[in-house]
Amino acid sequence: MLAENLENWAQQERQEGEKLGIEKTARHLLKLGVLSDEQIAEATGLALDQMAKLRNEGKR
Repeated sequence: MLAENLENWAQQERQEGEKLGIEKTARHLLKLGVLSDEQIAEATGLALDQMAKLRNEGKR
């Protein structure tokens, strides 16, 4: 039971780390200003609404 809980926790942490890494990559690509939101979404696997959110965060 404890081992299973630890494995579940570790998996959740890995997933969160991957998500943060993908979002960081998307933010860097947005800063470059070369690719469209659609291109970045396709490259990172993010949805267009997530891209719009990241773009708006960068304007603050």
